[in-house]
Amino acid sequence: MTWLIWRQHRKQLFWTLAALAALAAVMVPTGLAMRGALDRSGLGSCLAKLGHESLLTGAGGCEGLNQRFQNQYGGLLYVAVLFVLLPVLVGLFFGAPLVAREVENGTHRLVWTQGISRRHWVLAKFGLVGGAAVLLAVAYALGVAWWFGPFAATGQGRLGYLSFDVQGVAPIAYTLFAVALGVYTGTAARKVLPAMGISLAAFAAVRVLVETAVRPYLLPAKTATYAAESGLLPNRYAGDWVFDQVVRNGAGETVLHDGQIGCPPATDPGAADCARNMAEHGFGAGPYTNAMEYQPADRYWTFQGIESGLFLALTALLVFLAVRRIRRIS
Repeated sequence: MTWLIWRQHRKQLFWTLAALAALAAVMVPTGLAMRGALDRSGLGSCLAKLGHESLLTGAGGCEGLNQRFQNQYGGLLYVAVLFVLLPVLVGLFFGAPLVAREVENGTHRLVWTQGISRRHWVLAKFGLVGGAAVLLAVAYALGVAWWFGPFAATGQGRLGYLSFDVQGVAPIAYTLFAVALGVYTGTAARKVLPAMGISLAAFAAVRVLVETAVRPYLLPAKTATYAAESGLLPNRYAGDWVFDQVVRNGAGETVLHDGQIGCPPATDPGAADCARNMAEHGFGAGPYTNAMEYQPADRYWTFQGIESGLFLALTALLVFLAVRRIRRIS
């Protein structure tokens, strides 16, 4: 059985390894170049001095260095979009044909008459193909996390959209889910192309739903409040996932969304002008405060574990449903 599965899927594996090798040929030199630029420019040491506090006094002095880094390497962020697609591609080309091709060609009947039960057949195929998918996912997850590190350090963080999806253990769970989804849709559609189309649509729908409606609420968000005249600013390099920044007036009313203000201290002659300008713009009377709603950066691995567990549970459910559907295939 193992030899048969190897013969059936070896071309897919070879092409996948070739694609990963081509990807590595791009990632390794660009990753080394980005990390070298961080060290040579002094941006890395500047960011290290800022630390991971959510609020800091002043801009921190790294903005100029970071802007030069982004001007030089920011375009590579578009490459990261490809990494988001890798799990679903594995599901389409490994999972969807796993059962659908056999049923479409009628070769499943030959296997099932050789003393191999349907359950043994599908579990063996999914186990070996899923195991290969896990090894591939671990390889590219480690590689992508290393490559994406400079972007995460220079303002992208690890909790935000795109950053979270291509790092940590989540890509491994996404890959297994994509393969299981392909197997299940293959048992339902029983033809390869429809199974691939349904898998793609379903994978995208689930991922978008989890990212927008589930992930932000896995843990209660924190709120940081600081006076407009305090001189404090959010540390964009802390790695926090910021949902909203608002300004409140003296009555506690929110007068500005997605923004913040800064005023001189009360002892400064300009403080009165700042308060007058705010009142003239309809913000009401002070004192004004800024509030930031966010998920702190130190929750990264907690979020990774919860979301990975969710997708692994969906994987187990899909495999169970696929085994049940295979029993009904004639």
